[in-house]
Amino acid sequence: MKRTLTALTLAAMTALPAFAQDEEKTLFFYNWTDYYPVELLAKFEAETGIKVILDGFDSNDTLLAKLQSGGAAYDVIVPSDYVIPGMIKDGLLMKIDTPSMENYVHMKDAFKNPDFDPTHEYTAPYLWGVTGLAYDSAAVGGAEIEHSWKELFEPRPEFEGKIAELDTASDVILAASLYLGIPQCTESNDDAKRILELLEAQAPKLKMYSSDSTVDRMASGEVAMYHVWNGATARATAQRDTIRFIYPKEGTPMFRDNFAVPANAPHPENAKIFINWMMAPENAAAVSNAIAYANAIKSDEFLDPKWRAMDAINMPEEYAPRLVPTMDCGPAARELRDRIWTRLKG
Repeated sequence: MKRTLTALTLAAMTALPAFAQDEEKTLFFYNWTDYYPVELLAKFEAETGIKVILDGFDSNDTLLAKLQSGGAAYDVIVPSDYVIPGMIKDGLLMKIDTPSMENYVHMKDAFKNPDFDPTHEYTAPYLWGVTGLAYDSAAVGGAEIEHSWKELFEPRPEFEGKIAELDTASDVILAASLYLGIPQCTESNDDAKRILELLEAQAPKLKMYSSDSTVDRMASGEVAMYHVWNGATARATAQRDTIRFIYPKEGTPMFRDNFAVPANAPHPENAKIFINWMMAPENAAAVSNAIAYANAIKSDEFLDPKWRAMDAINMPEEYAPRLVPTMDCGPAARELRDRIWTRLKG
């Protein structure tokens, strides 16, 4: 999933020859594109003397391909929860023993002992969020719509032709599966047929498939409904206050992004310094304030009140049972998903 904010200028890892790098005071950071406030890197550099070189990726697939190819050596990466068990199994991650870090005490209890890394040997939490449904309430006279994926797949007339879908197979097919009550890692051709029929019926009612410029498209009124991430919705709402976000009752996909250190990291001690620094409440809050995603640290006192007031960021407690962790599906399920997407977009 891509979490866009504003364009950052990424420094290429090959900008300087290897012998010109200060290996003792360098950190290669590989993160989702536009998913970290560049001004916070300046603070880290000022406090530690470690120079951060930032590079960006747009999907977990891209991250995995880069690591598996051995073509680049990074110190800190940001994989999502569901890919971490496979990375550990394949020997792609280094043990970092997060509980031994000084700032581990600030981690919220709900994020300790995660299923994908039960003792936090390999990871530390970064940000978390959900993929749900945003809509402009002005399109329906300020009314609240049903908290259901039905509003996306069988839209009411007020939204037809004004809807944007994410342009990623995993997000779209997972939402359709949840609406139809189909397991997210199905390998059934009958299930695939039902999903494809739903998406083909939906397609003429869409304005576009796009995972880019999500905030701008909503804030400008270019679209009136978006299958999108909660953080993007919050930033759009700050510009257009009639935007609302819903957590669909059939299931709302949740993602948990984490810091990790590749097995071949050239500066692992610098990586641990950075990860510990990011668990300090004021630093964790600085990221959340900049890009409107919740963190896993006890940092509420530092959060901007405007985010605390939004359902898109401060999820009402009663919606917690609706959250559905994203699963790492097997090869057969992924192949089926790819076939659905190819037929739909072909």
